[in-house]
Amino acid sequence: MAFYFTGTGNSLYIAKRLDNRPISIPQVIHQPQLEFAADKIGIVAPVYGHEVPTMVKDFLKRARFQTDYFYMVLTYGNRHGGAAELAKQFCEECGITVSYINVILMADNWLPSFDMEEQQQIDKDVEGQLASILHDLNARKRMISEVTENDRAAHRQFLQFISQAPDDSWQNLIRITDSCVGCGICEKVCPSASIHLKDGKAVYIPGNCQTCFACTHACPQKAIGLTVPEKNPHARYRNEHISVQEIIQANSQRG
Repeated sequence: MAFYFTGTGNSLYIAKRLDNRPISIPQVIHQPQLEFAADKIGIVAPVYGHEVPTMVKDFLKRARFQTDYFYMVLTYGNRHGGAAELAKQFCEECGITVSYINVILMADNWLPSFDMEEQQQIDKDVEGQLASILHDLNARKRMISEVTENDRAAHRQFLQFISQAPDDSWQNLIRITDSCVGCGICEKVCPSASIHLKDGKAVYIPGNCQTCFACTHACPQKAIGLTVPEKNPHARYRNEHISVQEIIQANSQRG
């Protein structure tokens, strides 16, 4: 049993390789009872600011897992900032005993810092990393990915940076332009119901945004941008093995 959170398909791709029928966290988190039992239970999620997304944290807080082997695989694109250690600490706060946490380097979809055209041209040996993780999980290896002092310093630097920003700054990054044609894809790929259509145009509602940028990357008109400068506003990203329809199925909150 594996649960996942995805914005542009990276974590979904990994989850599909680890489990035949991975379960979307946005699709189950609203259930009144979150109790799961299996021989092996995993979480696959990206790291934002070196930690798992807010929705994944909420899921871990509320859910109860009955298993002898709980694991996490965390996808990141540039630096993980000690994500494995931070995830282990959070799980312990939730009363979850973790057997294994590893990180996997993939394309980085953070538009303010990275050009998506360049990211798609870099070979990060995802399959090699994944093969090693699959071997570990099949062997039920118990370990937490190594975290260095440089990793911890990177996270401290990040915390210092966000401490100087307004509290709601992460909720005000999405900008919808006049190029919107009302196709509704953004509404369907948003895992937090932060976008809806009104009078044939997309409207962004801050407050619960996960900053996954699923809406921005999936918009076929590139009508959704950011309120901060982008490295390349003409380039967008989706994992090459994952379709838009799969992301819709994973994230849509309609109905």
